[in-house]
Amino acid sequence: MLIANNLRFHRILKFTWKVDLLMIVACTAVYFLREFIIPESIQIPPTMATLLGTTLAFFIGFNNNQAYARWWEARKIWGALVNDSRSWARGILHFTTEGTLSSGELSEIKRQMILRHISFVYALNDTLRRKAPSVIPEYLQDQEVQRVKQESNVPNAILSLNAIDLQKLSDHNSIDQFRFVQLNQLLTAFTDHMGKSERIRNTVFPTTYIYFTKLFIWVLLVFTTMILTSVVGPWSILIGWVIGFVFHVTHQNGMTLMDPFDEAPSGIPLNQISRTIEINLLQMMGETEVPKPLEPIDGEYFL
Repeated sequence: MLIANNLRFHRILKFTWKVDLLMIVACTAVYFLREFIIPESIQIPPTMATLLGTTLAFFIGFNNNQAYARWWEARKIWGALVNDSRSWARGILHFTTEGTLSSGELSEIKRQMILRHISFVYALNDTLRRKAPSVIPEYLQDQEVQRVKQESNVPNAILSLNAIDLQKLSDHNSIDQFRFVQLNQLLTAFTDHMGKSERIRNTVFPTTYIYFTKLFIWVLLVFTTMILTSVVGPWSILIGWVIGFVFHVTHQNGMTLMDPFDEAPSGIPLNQISRTIEINLLQMMGETEVPKPLEPIDGEYFL
């Protein structure tokens, strides 16, 4: 997620240089085609570019709105996950008593349930970014690591382990039924956060919207350059490129939000959020060895 108020020139250039070259070449080719090949008797009405530009602006606006809606929904999901994670640790730590368990057994169960949740967060992070889970072994016991790796959905398997221990606390009268229901509702909430995130990750943005938007930008570029050639001559190349640049960057800016879980500067900062949850939960447990918060990359963004 970008945190800088301004973009550096090299990042803008890296983002657009390929299409900039293509547009300059296309505008140059259209200029020479209009100047030396297409007869002067063939005139394109200037209103055509106006109509195309207006239509395209609405089309790009719709695409960008839908892309941002996906991004914002993902951010709200992970914001809720942070809050629910803190509530989970607080409930485990303060709503449980020994019951028929010894003090040592209760402390170990509580500790393991909170550490498992940290593993769940990192496993969900890696799953959404289509990577193999990497932090799980640090917070799970060996037999638990082998168990969750047998399932295709590792985060869901970790939640099942916590559900088993939650039932164990209830069986040993270490938690009353009202608080048992509250903590079980948090497990349900974690499942909802996971499912909503997976829905966004696995739902492809309609390809036709992206394809035709790009196509219409090139059509506008061609017609604009043709119309301006007879008015401003070679300057039509520059003006055509400027118009194409504006529409293309506006479109691409929205499309970078289309997949909010991608490991990109414009995506949701899953690594930062996961580290925040890890730090908060470890500190709530009274741990002394706590990782440091992530630093922004190049002072511009978090991943």
